[in-house]
Amino acid sequence: MILIPILGLIIFLYIFCIFPGFKGSRKIKNSVFDTDYAHRGLWNENSEKGIPENSLAAFRNACEKGYGIELDIQLSKDGEVIVFHDYTLERMTGVGRKISECTYEELSSMTLCNGRERIPSLQEVLEAVNGQVPLLIELKGESMNSELCNKAEEILKDYKGAYCVESFNPILLARYRKIRPDIFRGQLLTDSFRKKRAFLYLIIDNMLLNFLSRPDFVAFDKEIISSFPVNLTTKLFGVKRFMWTIKTKEERDLARSSDANAIFEERE
Repeated sequence: MILIPILGLIIFLYIFCIFPGFKGSRKIKNSVFDTDYAHRGLWNENSEKGIPENSLAAFRNACEKGYGIELDIQLSKDGEVIVFHDYTLERMTGVGRKISECTYEELSSMTLCNGRERIPSLQEVLEAVNGQVPLLIELKGESMNSELCNKAEEILKDYKGAYCVESFNPILLARYRKIRPDIFRGQLLTDSFRKKRAFLYLIIDNMLLNFLSRPDFVAFDKEIISSFPVNLTTKLFGVKRFMWTIKTKEERDLARSSDANAIFEERE
């Protein structure tokens, strides 16, 4: 008989850990949930237009088409908030250094994909978008350092457009929850444990750190659409769903049929 209360306690603790934010559970309507998002903007680095990802041109292109914009932010060596996905510069600039090793002046002088577009700052992106479409801002970071959240909020606090934040890192979401509890937060999920085989990723993949961040939505890799934690959190508690990265009509149909906003790539 003692197993029954122990099992009950385990279930209680599990529900407590994965329980999402109250705004998400009440299915609050917000413009950030009313659109699909162009992944790193609407880009095509191989076309005659030469529009690279996470560039001002890609963001302007998305605005013209009326799509929301998903983008990535991280800090330069001197603490400036820049828009760039990778932690290293090699793929997009050919420079064999890390973002964290370069100053903003150095980064802003680098061209993307040997074109004319340069690495933008978050401030430049906000000025270019100017509230035309909602923003889905990924907070990049693999440590417990949450300085990015403070720096980003200094810039975003006066922005009049709609935006929400997301991250793979629950620590960053927890920090943003503390400084801006009114902004919608999303937990990014993929099968990290299978790729990296570290116990911490097993905890994150099962959303057991939701008690820190209390996310209002879940943005999940399309490959884990059947994930138990994803479906429990979104279907039982009514949390919004975002699916990435959508590249085909079939995948877009899958997102729609599962009541998920699409984070998509549409390379013109």
